[in-house]
Amino acid sequence: QLAESGGGLVQTGGSTRLSCKASGRTFSDYVLGWFRQAPGKAREFVTAISRTGGHTISADSVKGRFTISRDNAKNTVYLQMDSLNPEDTAVYYCAAGSTPSYHYVESSPSNYNYWGQGTQVAVSS
Repeated sequence: QLAESGGGLVQTGGSTRLSCKASGRTFSDYVLGWFRQAPGKAREFVTAISRTGGHTISADSVKGRFTISRDNAKNTVYLQMDSLNPEDTAVYYCAAGSTPSYHYVESSPSNYNYWGQGTQVAVSS
C-alpha cells in the first residue's frame, strides 16, 4: 500500500515536496517512481529511483527542477519539486515495481505493480 502526501497550491517559481509512504511490503525490494496526470492528458512518467537510491532517471521536462530520493529505513520516497510552473499542475502518483536488480530504474508505468491514490499539485500563474 502506498500513500502520498504533500502538494496543494503553489505559486509559479515556488517549491513543494511530496512524500509517499509504503506499508505491508519490503520497501527496499522495489524500484520507485513518480508519475503525473494533468486534466485531459494521459499519465506521464516524471522520475524514478533504484532500490538502493544510487540510480535515478527523470523526464526531460523536470530535469534540474525535480529530485527524487528515498529513505528505505522509513519506507518513504520523496519528490522535491522546485521552480514550479503551471505546466506542472497535475495529480501526482507514486508507484512501486518489484525487481531483483539493485540498480534498475524504469519509466514505463506497465512495469510498476503498485500505485498510490495520488495527490494534487496546482501551480498558480
